[in-house]
Amino acid sequence: MKQAEIKQLSVADLQEKLATLKKNYSDLKMAHAISPLENPLELRTLRRTVARVATELNNRQ
Repeated sequence: MKQAEIKQLSVADLQEKLATLKKNYSDLKMAHAISPLENPLELRTLRRTVARVATELNNRQ
């Protein structure tokens, strides 16, 4: 998710997106701990997206 897309979302959408992204990240991290992911760079991409959404949410409050 790009920064321009994040800026277009409302606060409610950002909160919802943050919750789903955090859940996806934790699920992916658990799956990687059990058996290696085919593409472990997904973890980094998802973690950075979570940070982008959280930062935008904090900037708006």
